[in-house]
Amino acid sequence: MTTPRPAVLFVCVHNAGRSQMAAGYLRHLAGDRVDVFSAGSEPADRINQVAVDAMAEDGVDILGEAPRILTTDAVRQADVVITMGCGDACPVFPGKRYEDWDLTDPAGLPLDAVRPIRDDIRDRVRTLIGELAPGALPPGARP
Repeated sequence: MTTPRPAVLFVCVHNAGRSQMAAGYLRHLAGDRVDVFSAGSEPADRINQVAVDAMAEDGVDILGEAPRILTTDAVRQADVVITMGCGDACPVFPGKRYEDWDLTDPAGLPLDAVRPIRDDIRDRVRTLIGELAPGALPPGARP
């Protein structure tokens, strides 16, 4: 019998920056040990190019991602829902773990200002992996 993989949903308003960076790091660091989803309450037309550039500097490619609308089904399938400034737009279901990560919105910021946001997200994702799938971090990576 195998243990089901935990499913994590990252939600921000536009699903173009913070939630995409978090999902990118979780996919990159945990691989197939965690199911990863992201969505937005008011999705943008495209992903934030500065977020793409910041992630590329750290070896994570999110260029092919696209903003998606938050649905009740997305929340229902997640074990953990992490919100980032979307307020009350996220439906709440009993038995789910909810966290709110207070992060600056990178929209309109230059790359130098997005790097610290990216690094904060990376650290939070590493901690999350340590909680959900301790063996999922690559050798030498700290939670």
